[in-house]
Amino acid sequence: MSGVSNDLPLGEELDWKPAKTPEPVVLRGTHVLVRPLDAANDAAPLFSVSHPPDGDPAIWTYLPDGPYGSPDDLHQMLRWAQESEDPLYFALCRLPDEQPLGLASYLRIDPRLGVIEIGHIWFGVALQRTTAASEAIYLLARHAFDDLGYRRLEWKCNALNAASRRAAERFGFTFEGIFRKHQVVKGRNRDTAWFAIVDDEWPAIRHGFEAWLAPANRDDEGHQRRALAELIDEARAG
Repeated sequence: MSGVSNDLPLGEELDWKPAKTPEPVVLRGTHVLVRPLDAANDAAPLFSVSHPPDGDPAIWTYLPDGPYGSPDDLHQMLRWAQESEDPLYFALCRLPDEQPLGLASYLRIDPRLGVIEIGHIWFGVALQRTTAASEAIYLLARHAFDDLGYRRLEWKCNALNAASRRAAERFGFTFEGIFRKHQVVKGRNRDTAWFAIVDDEWPAIRHGFEAWLAPANRDDEGHQRRALAELIDEARAG
């Protein structure tokens, strides 16, 4: 190429085609249904699982929004989210009853460069630390890589959010560093921890997820025989 010295290092030459823009699709797993928001019907159950007396108000500690004063207030937010294309929100529904127990989204969507983020994630108490919650992340990651053709899937969180950082690493994301003084959220400084999975890492991570989700990895009481992180690490090493 004119103006480029052959003596300087360059990145790998790619036969790259832009990824597809995600749409409000339904992703059904064995334990969880990831579906587009239905603000009118989702507001009351989502408020219940994320606010007192039955919900966990700590859900909102590191999120840019919430908590909400009433189901009607949450409904107004969900009405906006239902129409938003970026972030593109999904309800996370437990199977088989399809009860909405959490939210997640794709955001910072850049099909031209093949970069997409999973964020605005929260799990109600009944979804926390469950197979369904992990399967929801798997379904969103699989859709981004295998169906839409993205090269890079990002996970970002407040650097003080130890639970989110542990979750990212458990799900196979690689820590890439801290963006200092990255945002001001609810009047407080936010340093942001960045994590990512790239497309050539995804096949091994997908294999680890699928081995973890397989019925053979559950004992008679439904408990895991081997941990997800262990299976992902094994797949990467193989």
